[in-house]
Amino acid sequence: MEIDYIAVPAALTPFVTTFYHFRCDELLIKEIQPAGIGHLTLFPRGEGVMHFLDGVHDRSHRINLLTPSVAASPFEVDGPFHAIGASLSPLGWAALTGMDANHSANRLVEAGEWLGPEITQLGDELCGAYRSGALDGLACAMRLADYISANLKPVNPRHAELISQTSAWLGESIDPPLDSLFVRSAYSKRQVQRLVERFFGMPPVALKRKYRGLRAAALLSLPSLTPEFEAQIYGAFYDQSHMIREIRLFAGRTPARLGDGESPFLTEMLDPTNFREIQSGSQDLI
Repeated sequence: MEIDYIAVPAALTPFVTTFYHFRCDELLIKEIQPAGIGHLTLFPRGEGVMHFLDGVHDRSHRINLLTPSVAASPFEVDGPFHAIGASLSPLGWAALTGMDANHSANRLVEAGEWLGPEITQLGDELCGAYRSGALDGLACAMRLADYISANLKPVNPRHAELISQTSAWLGESIDPPLDSLFVRSAYSKRQVQRLVERFFGMPPVALKRKYRGLRAAALLSLPSLTPEFEAQIYGAFYDQSHMIREIRLFAGRTPARLGDGESPFLTEMLDPTNFREIQSGSQDLI
C-alpha cells in the first residue's frame, strides 16, 4: 500500500484538508474508513462496496462522493485499487455540495448524482487518462482542485464563522466542554445545536464523542506516546470499556488492534494530520 499526500493550493485550504493518491495492488482489499466529513474521490482502478452503520451498502463508482459519516465504515474492493481524491473540510462540504451533512450522511454515491453531470464527465475523463498513463495522480488531483475551485458556492458568513468556531472547539482538548462552544458563538444554544448538526452531520454532544474517539485512536496508535499522556487519554472516558467501545465505533478497531498491521489503510487514515479538527493540541500529547 502506498499513499501520497498532495499539497492543497492556497486558495483551497479552507475547503480541502488534503489531496491524496492511494495505491494498493492486492487482488482483494478489506479495510476500514474511519468516521469523517466527506470526500470527492476518483476510483480509476478497483471496484468495491462500503458498509455503513445503518445497514446501507453502497457500491463504488468512477467518481465518488463519500458523505459525512457518523461511524467507521468497512469496505471491500476487488483490486488493484487506486484512488485519487480530496478530503473536504466541513466548510468545503457546505460550499461544494450545499447539502445538509446530517440528512446526507453515511452514503457513497456517484458524484454526478448530487453535483451534476459535469463531474461525471470529468471523472470518466480523468480515470481513462490515468489508466492510459496520460495523467498521473498529481495531475488528476489538480484537475479535481480546479473543479472544486470553480464550483464552490458562497456560505453565509455567520455560518462559516460558526464552522470555524466549532473546529477550534474540537481542537481545544480531547474532551472539550460544551459551554466552551456555546459561549464563543453569537447564536443561541438551540441554533448552535441545529447548525452544527447541519454542517458537521452530528449535534455537538455526538460530535464531541466522535472526535474524542478519533483523537484517542490516532494518538494511541503512535509509538512515541508517553505513558503519562496515555493515562490522560484514558482519563477522558468514563472507564476503559467505554473507551474501547467509542474507539471501535468511530475508528473501527479496538485500542489493542490499532496499528497491528492488519489494516494499514486505517492506520494511515488515523494519522492526526488527516483530521484538521484534532490537530490543535495533539502535539502536546506526543
